[in-house]
Amino acid sequence: MLIVSVVLFVFAVAVSGIAVAGLTERLPRNRWAGVRTPETMRDDQTFALANKVAGPTLLAAAGLLTIGGIAGILVGGVVGIGALLLSIVAAALTAATGGTLGARAAAAVPAPDTGDCGSSCGACSLKAVCQPS
Repeated sequence: MLIVSVVLFVFAVAVSGIAVAGLTERLPRNRWAGVRTPETMRDDQTFALANKVAGPTLLAAAGLLTIGGIAGILVGGVVGIGALLLSIVAAALTAATGGTLGARAAAAVPAPDTGDCGSSCGACSLKAVCQPS
């Protein structure tokens, strides 16, 4: 039980670090942490907005993991295992809710105007080919 509780504490620290970085808009666009959907990865501002929206729920998830770790240490037996599992599931659902809210916020931001280029042609050199005849 002690090992699982320590793992929960480590995850709680990692999740809270990501949440604070997202809330303060210091989380850079990357492959590993934060809300990563096609809409959020569009540009740095959209990524920052999505992670700022998801930040409070990630902090709540970190709190749930911490509570689960404490319960795992203080409560033994089947009840302790149940508390650990319940906190993990609740934290995952809370984090997923935040990710969904962040992705929706990013999807609501209009895409930047690329002008005439950037359409389905694939390149500016093909622009004339895509024009209707």
